[in-house]
Amino acid sequence: MIEFEVKQRRLTMGSRKGETAYFAVPKSGSRMTNRMVIDRLACETSLSTGDVSKVLIGLSATICDAMLMGQSVELGELGSFRISVPCRMMSEKKNVTEASLKSPKIVFTPRASMRAAVGAVKLSVDNPDGERLVSEDTGR
Repeated sequence: MIEFEVKQRRLTMGSRKGETAYFAVPKSGSRMTNRMVIDRLACETSLSTGDVSKVLIGLSATICDAMLMGQSVELGELGSFRISVPCRMMSEKKNVTEASLKSPKIVFTPRASMRAAVGAVKLSVDNPDGERLVSEDTGR
């Protein structure tokens, strides 16, 4: 479950400038560190923590090399990585050059199992002034 708390901020632009707006932010910014991932994978496999660490370093290098060559990288049930290079729309063909290309971005596309895991996350907003509702799932 991801728990949220209510914060407020004074709006500085737009039609609601000067008004106070309320929004939900996660209570905890916790994350799983690289060390935690390595330890967990070592526990779930027959690999040592050193072997898992080397595999993750190798995976990172392999993905970087593939993307430098413009290739996408498929990682089974995890998903895939690819580079996306948006281009500005030009009114004349002759103006489509390297200058019309925007900065490359990394795009990760998760597989169905990962999307299902995200869809199963329960959400809760801790709002003393409102109702405390817990979502059944994020699919709403």
